[in-house]
Amino acid sequence: MDLNYYRTLIAVADDCPVSASVVPPERGGRLTVAGVQHRMLDGDPHVLTQEDVLFETWLRRQEPGERSANEVARLRDAFFSKPQACLRASPLPKKYGWGLLFDAEGRVALCPMESDAYRRIVEGDGDGVTVLKAMRSRRA
Repeated sequence: MDLNYYRTLIAVADDCPVSASVVPPERGGRLTVAGVQHRMLDGDPHVLTQEDVLFETWLRRQEPGERSANEVARLRDAFFSKPQACLRASPLPKKYGWGLLFDAEGRVALCPMESDAYRRIVEGDGDGVTVLKAMRSRRA
């Protein structure tokens, strides 16, 4: 089953507390989920899919250690055997002002909410890009 988005922008949540994108801070000297995702996407735009980001985020927050390709594949299969929240629930668009822009192949890049590209897409000039809002942090 394919969990990826295609030609889609996950726009910041209506109750996002920032007016411009910010780099997620560490907490207690460790990267948060938002920090892990930001590093992955900031360093490699339009390389990873939603499935890659979800699994890699989980994997990087586990106990460190060397894993064989077979073990990683087994862990990935086990990870996706259970329902997973999509990136609409990511703290990046919910709290830190980062839109998530998926290309035609389902690969994702950060799209800062203050950028011209973000504004154009949200205003409907996104050349066929579907806009979905991130999930709110609190009930309306």
